[in-house]
Amino acid sequence: MMSARSFGNYNLAAALADLIDNSINAGAGTISLRCVRGDGDPEVKISDDGHGMSAETLRDAMRPATRDPREERAPDDLGRFGWGMKTASFSQCLVLTVISSDGKGLTGARWDLENLDGWRMEVLSEDTCRELCSPSLTQGTGTEVIWSRCDRLSEDGTVSQDEFNRMVAGAREQLALVFHRFIDGSDGARRINISFNGTPLDRFDPFMRSHSATQSLDEEILPIREGGVIRVRPYILPHFGKVAAADHNRLQGSQGMIRNQGFYVYRANRLIIHGTWFRLIRHGELSQLVRISVDIPNSLDREWKITVDKSDAQPPQFLRERLRAVVQKLVSVGIRPYRRTPRRTGRQSDMAVWHRSMSGGSIVYRINRDHPFIKGLSRNPGDGRSLASVLGMIEQSVPIAQIQQEQQNREDRIVAGETNASSFREYVRDSAPALLALAGGDIREFRRILGETEPFASNMTVTEEVLGEMGWLGDGV
Repeated sequence: MMSARSFGNYNLAAALADLIDNSINAGAGTISLRCVRGDGDPEVKISDDGHGMSAETLRDAMRPATRDPREERAPDDLGRFGWGMKTASFSQCLVLTVISSDGKGLTGARWDLENLDGWRMEVLSEDTCRELCSPSLTQGTGTEVIWSRCDRLSEDGTVSQDEFNRMVAGAREQLALVFHRFIDGSDGARRINISFNGTPLDRFDPFMRSHSATQSLDEEILPIREGGVIRVRPYILPHFGKVAAADHNRLQGSQGMIRNQGFYVYRANRLIIHGTWFRLIRHGELSQLVRISVDIPNSLDREWKITVDKSDAQPPQFLRERLRAVVQKLVSVGIRPYRRTPRRTGRQSDMAVWHRSMSGGSIVYRINRDHPFIKGLSRNPGDGRSLASVLGMIEQSVPIAQIQQEQQNREDRIVAGETNASSFREYVRDSAPALLALAGGDIREFRRILGETEPFASNMTVTEEVLGEMGWLGDGV
């Protein structure tokens, strides 16, 4: 039992997710999680309104390894090993208490890892169950799991209140992702109300399908043995210039957009692994908008090598080449948002950064000296000649031969513009004062210039958001 504490790679979110799986399997429509630090000794409660358990069923559920992972299960069964509740709980606490009601009365049991002599499990009286459980459990059916003496969750009492709050906030966000189909009832999942510390989990779609700029590509259905199928649907997320900062921050999570690209594997509508290419390709800057939903049946658990904590899986060999083909088709599509044509406006000749002209039968590109940003920089007489020299040097040094070579070999990799949202936002902040000065301090003229000047015109959503943060979207500055 003590060894079970080291099974899997559980953090708070992963441990709670395993218990939510059990509640979903029990037919719950409402799941409530409560996680409080108290005086440094946290207590965690996970309650549901599922069908509950009898005393005999609860005893079996508390027994380690209660099922053979090879046995056939219902298609929507989220379990496999019969270890989930125990390993998840013991990864965080020393005492696991479970109280359940099947409509015929309360029953409860407790494992205390520091009191296991003779494999004795404490069986709770109904009065004790009533004292320990939430009042709602006494009024219907359901189950409540209680963690106490949470030595690992509190790191033996050394975790501060701020650190604990950050841990809880991170778990909340991760659970919103893992169970997002159940939260909004999408993709055929049964809708479930999940709350954490009294607040409902927010809807979180990692593919941002409600956004008009998201590209949802054709679904591929891959047949497998015994008539089953694997469903694969690719998505291309919107360019950061079209997404509000709050939404973009949520999409990139704590590890950034690059680490969150790749496959999102679902089993019975529960996300089990995401942000991986399974070593089919590398994570790259220009593929950061590509995410692929993969739905697998639980009959393939063994072939996918799904771990006890559901934190890792590997596609079987027969599927790897099929997935590789899907990825290769997506490479150029995923890069297109970074290669988009700038917006055309009525004053394109004045606002374009580069001008194209013909000279002696050759095509020549020169920097537009009438561009408002460049014109503003050249107004200082002392700097005008130096600026002209710098622009001339840039024009004479465009790596034409290299661009032509790369266009022949890797045309899909040639992009213009920033691929990093934070860098672009910084560019807007740095550029705004010069553009405002160019507009003579007139906010309306300033907005007109922005709407006709690249790269701002093609990224107005994030441009206006940054200016709003600066307080520059009113009638004056």
